Formats: sequence, C-alpha cells, structure tokens
Amino acid sequence: MRKPDLAAAIADKADLSKDQANRVLNAVLDEITQALSRKDTVTLVGFGTFLQRHRGARTGKNPQTGDPVQIKASNTVSFKPGKSLRDSVN
Repeated sequence: MRKPDLAAAIADKADLSKDQANRVLNAVLDEITQALSRKDTVTLVGFGTFLQRHRGARTGKNPQTGDPVQIKASNTVSFKPGKSLRDSVN
C-alpha cells in the first residue's frame, strides 16, 4: 500500500474527501517527523512507537574490494511495534 492508497482508505473510513484525507495524513506524518527531529518518541498505543536511535561510528567492509571502511556515526529512526500490531501480524 502506498501513500495515495492509504489516503483513499482514510477517506472512505472517515467519510472525508480524498483531499481532506490526504491533508490529514500529511499533517500526521509531518508531526511524527518533527517530533523525531526533536528527539521525542511518538507512541501510538496499540500500534507502536517511533524513536530516534544513535548509531556509533564503526568499521565496515567494502564488498567489492574487501578493504575496511570507516562508517560515520549517525542517527536513525526505529519502530517498535505494539502488542496489537504484533498479534495481528502473527
């Protein structure tokens, strides 16, 4: 499912126009993005938690040559599924 499909499903279930549903979806995604950029966690009870994690610097390996490569430290986004989501998938 892609973003337009998700917006259409929201429009059907919430009795909104597709344009309104798309604006709602964009607002939710923007708020999640802004919260993560502030290093806040976003918890949607039953669905899961989005959080920012720090990955330290490390040594990797170039797959073509086998030479060691230094990989810089970075921040990444992690998702931890909630119990309801885990149960529905399994």
